[in-house]
Amino acid sequence: MALTHSHGTDAAHGHDHPSGFWSKYIFSFDHKVIGVQYLILACIMGLIGAGLSVWFRTQLAWPGKAGMSPENYVMAVTMHGTIMIFFVVSLSLSSGLGNFCIPLQIGARDMAYPLLNMLSFWTIVPGAAIMVASFFVEGGGAAGGWTSYPPLSALPKAAPGSGTGQTLWLLAMAIFVVSFTLGGLNYVATILNLRARGMTLMRMPITIWTYFISAVLGLLSFPALTAAAIMLLLDRHGGTSFFLPSKLILSGQLQTNTGGTPLLFQHLFWFLGHPEVYILVLPAVGIAFDVLAANARRPVMGYKASVFALWAIAFLGMIVWGHHMFISGMNPYLGKYFSISTLIITAPFALLGVCLLGTLWRARIRFNTPMLFALGLISAVGTGGIGGLFLATATADLHFHDTYFVVGHFHLMIGVTSLMGTFAGIYYWFPKMFGRTMNETLGKLHFVGTMVGTFVVFTVQHFQGMGGMTRRYYEYVNEYVKPAAALNPLVTIFAFIAFGSQLIFLVNFFWSMFAGAKASKNPWEATTLEWTAESPAGHGNWNEPPVVRGDPYRYGEGADGKGWKLQTDA
Repeated sequence: MALTHSHGTDAAHGHDHPSGFWSKYIFSFDHKVIGVQYLILACIMGLIGAGLSVWFRTQLAWPGKAGMSPENYVMAVTMHGTIMIFFVVSLSLSSGLGNFCIPLQIGARDMAYPLLNMLSFWTIVPGAAIMVASFFVEGGGAAGGWTSYPPLSALPKAAPGSGTGQTLWLLAMAIFVVSFTLGGLNYVATILNLRARGMTLMRMPITIWTYFISAVLGLLSFPALTAAAIMLLLDRHGGTSFFLPSKLILSGQLQTNTGGTPLLFQHLFWFLGHPEVYILVLPAVGIAFDVLAANARRPVMGYKASVFALWAIAFLGMIVWGHHMFISGMNPYLGKYFSISTLIITAPFALLGVCLLGTLWRARIRFNTPMLFALGLISAVGTGGIGGLFLATATADLHFHDTYFVVGHFHLMIGVTSLMGTFAGIYYWFPKMFGRTMNETLGKLHFVGTMVGTFVVFTVQHFQGMGGMTRRYYEYVNEYVKPAAALNPLVTIFAFIAFGSQLIFLVNFFWSMFAGAKASKNPWEATTLEWTAESPAGHGNWNEPPVVRGDPYRYGEGADGKGWKLQTDA
């Protein structure tokens, strides 16, 4: 039996209908406005993060032509990874689309805690500002890698980027965790308590299941990163030695730290770092399910099996973090456990892939832009997952770990997969956001450029890694890796194509927001609850609360001959 709430008044949600510009568009309590705010912030940070990748890719392709020093290179790689994972993919997919979709898809007027929701966004804004500001301090931004492993990140004088820039990095990350935790608490409370009448758990769209599971994962795993950041700050400025070992020598001088271990930081970081993969990938997969069903005109294949697979992935995702540390001197018996548990996680992921592909069986596919990105996600999961089978095995990982094989793998899985799902969701729900549709021609051009660009870049990087090309290098002069490094110009050219395609998306997004073709209430003829609201959905989402009478994917039903029924239809 579903938990319900009263839809009678806006007061039940702690806010009234906004009247002024500031209350409606800036400090808004409305989940839809907050979702769009997250998306716009992610677009801004995406330009910075992707721009950094273009800069250092130029250096790799044509050494000495990018106007960057080795210190600039390490800083650019560090900040690119940090910004793209935490301030682009996380903000757009989890915070942006999650905020927008959850109440609409479960029949709620808003989030459970609208004020907390507004505060979660205005917490992340100073975090993003601090991260960007770190570029302009003495020594530049952080340069310890996006993982910020000590001792490089724990000693302020270890390298140019280990000074104030690293401190600002830690502060920005702490603020990010606070914002993400506030959002996760809101997601869990909203999904458990504010579902519409008739919306049982097993009637929720798979997208909602993925947001719920990812929120639970975040609440369980982010405290580890919070603790690691606090301890690292204390090591840097408080004289402690959590992560700094005894007899550490820096620039010929013996450091006074005693008793710490850098491996403790790695354990704490990856206890969050690996669940973070699923915090991002699972909502992208959930969106793909919704988009595939709507455009294949078929119910999702294996709905219950997919839900159970998602929970299995979540459970296993919390206990496999050690496979990131095979080269740290891990006991071989412990390494065998992490290898086996990591390989097991491929089984529920394969089940999700089968259900996604099975949804297309005997389908009447509509090849619109959201559908193309959803199909691209399936390809990215499959391609990236094959590389993961090698890295899950300790003996293979020992050879591949510090090569571009790993770069290609995690970019396909956490980057391309997540962004494919994000773009599918943005194109799909854009009419509900703004009452307009995005330009299909520009959208398909965006898809082709993104698909071709990213797949060439990250597939070729797998082969560079097999050729022995190590990552984190500013320039390659060793004869052994020169055949693999010779592919760098090709990779960089396609990186430019991928970057240019995102400029097409930005033009399409902001132009269509004001001048796109007017959209109907349900332009995709989809069946889930959000398509019963007006486009754009007004304050409170519905004049009358919806009542759910069926499953979320009611395609192939309907006595009137249209072949589909809304969740609210009898």
